Amino acid sequence: MRIGTGFDAHRFGDPESGQQIMLGGVAVPWHRTVIAHSDGDVLLHALCDAILGAMALGDIGQHFPDTDPGYSGADSRQLLRACVAKVGQLGMSVVNADMTLIAERPKVAAYVKEMAKTIALDLGVDVDRVSVKATTTEKMGFIGREEGLAAQAVVLLDARAPVQALA
Repeated sequence: MRIGTGFDAHRFGDPESGQQIMLGGVAVPWHRTVIAHSDGDVLLHALCDAILGAMALGDIGQHFPDTDPGYSGADSRQLLRACVAKVGQLGMSVVNADMTLIAERPKVAAYVKEMAKTIALDLGVDVDRVSVKATTTEKMGFIGREEGLAAQAVVLLDARAPVQALA
């Protein structure tokens, strides 16, 4: 068994710069964009880092560098599936994943079940093995000032049931 942790943070663009942001593979209505090379999904980026880290494979930036124009605007669900395939090739599969979104806004309570379902699909696990939670920083720091958001993730991998590469 292997355990990995991940963290990611992104700044928001100017107010009124967007209509939605991607969180946990789900489009969440929001009036600001996330400044990022890809779609800026902090939950999935943190999860990718956790998966890669569990196998000592580095981080998301090493596998999908922001210096590569091919990843400009990339769908983070595709990046997640690629990470799952990488560890699957090493004979490992995801047992469970636990993620926390850290943001004052947008409020995401109405979206966490859909996020968990989407993530479970991409991980190749039952939805009861995926936890998505959200918290605030009680108005402290860059998150509290609504300048951005962050996420952390932990994942457990096991060698007993290798995952098949997802399309």
